[in-house]
Amino acid sequence: MTEFLLFHHIQGLTAGVVEFADTLRAAGHTVHTPDLFEGRTFDSIDDGAAFVDELGFDTVLERGAAAAEGLSAALVYSGFSLGVVPAQYLAQSRGGARGAVFFHSCLPASEFGEWPAGVPVEIHGMDADPFFAGEGDIDAARGLVSDLTAARTHAKLWVYPGDQHLFADSSLDSFAPDAAALLLERTLQFLATLD
Repeated sequence: MTEFLLFHHIQGLTAGVVEFADTLRAAGHTVHTPDLFEGRTFDSIDDGAAFVDELGFDTVLERGAAAAEGLSAALVYSGFSLGVVPAQYLAQSRGGARGAVFFHSCLPASEFGEWPAGVPVEIHGMDADPFFAGEGDIDAARGLVSDLTAARTHAKLWVYPGDQHLFADSSLDSFAPDAAALLLERTLQFLATLD
């Protein structure tokens, strides 16, 4: 079983993120869900974005790095949307990662230097999501997958039909049950390959 560090999205550590983590726990994985917003949640992406603008992305990264302190180096790093930022940063900069799973977001690997050799990754997003598809994340994901595949490292981009951003969070109106169930199934399959 894996040890998983899962960062929440821009609306905070919602009940849906906790439920997702609990499902992974029920499958036997150890899952850490740090609260980067210190208890605050937001009703909309816009409200969360306004808070992050005040807080600053540097603070998000610092809190993400602090959450990893004292944990095993052999983590799977994961995040929902905004949470991909600290997850990807740690996967690329904190040695020993076992893997990475990114939901609804992906940055170019060059943002944090080189992708570490041999670290597998899977990325999930919707094909008409205005953030994932419309702001270039899907292109960053394709580039990362292409580079890693060429280097003989497992990398997979899973694209789902639809236009919802946070479709895997069961506590939000954007929840898409069928796509979310498939995302969870694929995530559990990926984690099983790391055992």
